Amino acid sequence: MPDDALLAIDDLCVAYDGSNALNGVSLRIGKGELICVVGANGAGKTSLIRSIAGIVPSSGGSVRINGVDISRRPPWDICEMGIAQVAEGRQIFGALSVEDNLLIGGSLKRARHDRANTLDSVYQLFGRLRERRDQLAGTLSGGEQQMLAIGRAIMSRPEIVMFDEPSIGLSPALTDVMFGVVKSLNEQGITVLLVEQNVAKSLALSSRGYVLENGSVVLHGSSRDLLENPDVQRAYLGL
Repeated sequence: MPDDALLAIDDLCVAYDGSNALNGVSLRIGKGELICVVGANGAGKTSLIRSIAGIVPSSGGSVRINGVDISRRPPWDICEMGIAQVAEGRQIFGALSVEDNLLIGGSLKRARHDRANTLDSVYQLFGRLRERRDQLAGTLSGGEQQMLAIGRAIMSRPEIVMFDEPSIGLSPALTDVMFGVVKSLNEQGITVLLVEQNVAKSLALSSRGYVLENGSVVLHGSSRDLLENPDVQRAYLGL
């Protein structure tokens, strides 16, 4: 991937209380790509997402979107620059209605001008949310809450959506639906960074992938090559 990548990460390091969570991670995402980062629990996947989003500070390296270094920017600035996150565990506002949650997502300056049209688009994508627009978000099922978290990210009119373990807690049927939504968003032109423990489904969905182990990228390449890699098959696919 060339250096004019939409999102460029170079030698990113993150440490908690002196213990390294990320050790010089580098990756590239081109505009319109769907890229996955896979690995076991504790590999550093969530630390990567949270560092890109500005939620946890990096101890070294850089993160650039459209060539602009955002490594020291606060999270709200990073959102305004077009990076949205669907966080692990959904993190919706349970005491607010479904529609109020969505409108919060559309409150960024970049999104306000077309918020009504974006809201309609979200309701077209997730008819269930339209039906429950006045319902308290905390009373939704797990699958519906995941729909809401994705819808809220879409409301910010992002260039990139980062999905952090979106299949956690979902049934196999809802997991398939969720991955279908991720694919549909990408086909609509949204760049996607998918972080997942479900290695087989993530690699089947994406064009390229990175394998993270103990905070370091140990493999990267086309998703097909990774699926056929004996080390990946043994470690993650049970083959």
